[in-house]
Amino acid sequence: MQKFHRKITVTAADAPVASDCLSVHTGLSKGRVKDAMAKGAVTLRKKVGGARRRLRRATAALVPGDVLELYYDEELLKREPPAVRCVDDQGRYSVWYKPAGLMAQGTEYGDHCSLPRQVEIYFRPERAVFPVHRLDREAAGLMLVAHDKQAAARLSELFSGNQISKHYRVRVRGEFAGKTGRIDLPLDGKPAVSFYSVSDYDVAAAVTTLEVNIETGRLHQIRRHFELIGHPVLGDPHYGAGNKNTEGLQLVAAGLRFRCPFTGQARAYALDAVEDGSGVPK
Repeated sequence: MQKFHRKITVTAADAPVASDCLSVHTGLSKGRVKDAMAKGAVTLRKKVGGARRRLRRATAALVPGDVLELYYDEELLKREPPAVRCVDDQGRYSVWYKPAGLMAQGTEYGDHCSLPRQVEIYFRPERAVFPVHRLDREAAGLMLVAHDKQAAARLSELFSGNQISKHYRVRVRGEFAGKTGRIDLPLDGKPAVSFYSVSDYDVAAAVTTLEVNIETGRLHQIRRHFELIGHPVLGDPHYGAGNKNTEGLQLVAAGLRFRCPFTGQARAYALDAVEDGSGVPK
């Protein structure tokens, strides 16, 4: 599988059409170039010091001085994104069910397997999409996206101010002595606090199901915290040796609660509403 990065500063000798220019400089067929462009693997900067933006239109006209970049990852481009589901549309923001395997944000090598791109495709006419928080690619669950810059700023303020309650459901190895607990272990030199309660224990499998809330939002906080106390999350490919299973990572972002920054109304969403097919948030 090919993977490479190519940066091209357009000259007067180059083809004036983006897909043609990229095909000549990379040796890829025009079909492969067009596919990569449609999936977000090409950026264009129109002038020195200007902002880069994803370029999807194969017939885009070029002029000397333009800078094209192709981040080609054949394996990524061949992936089919799992289906997303809109849980609620509030106009300036919306709530989505992100399945496991879908990225919370795209990369330079493409964005077709990311939630923001799938949201862009979903809405007609197309809306702007601004991610305001993250969820691991391996995890499934509820996510908020904003549709204008002010909404993104207001929602981001809620997250940074711990005014959005995020609830997770996880299955971990082993049995717990108590029904509730608190994990207060710094991560990457920063405070990190997680609270949990036991909802079920499978004796035969020696697996505990937990309801988890986090006070902080460090990278892979829940996965790292439970691995550190000897109860790795089931199916975690990174934390907990020999912990993989056929069902994938058993961590789900199961609930979101917050007060709408525009109406002041309390908003609460539960994953059960998505799972039972009703589409109606609780």
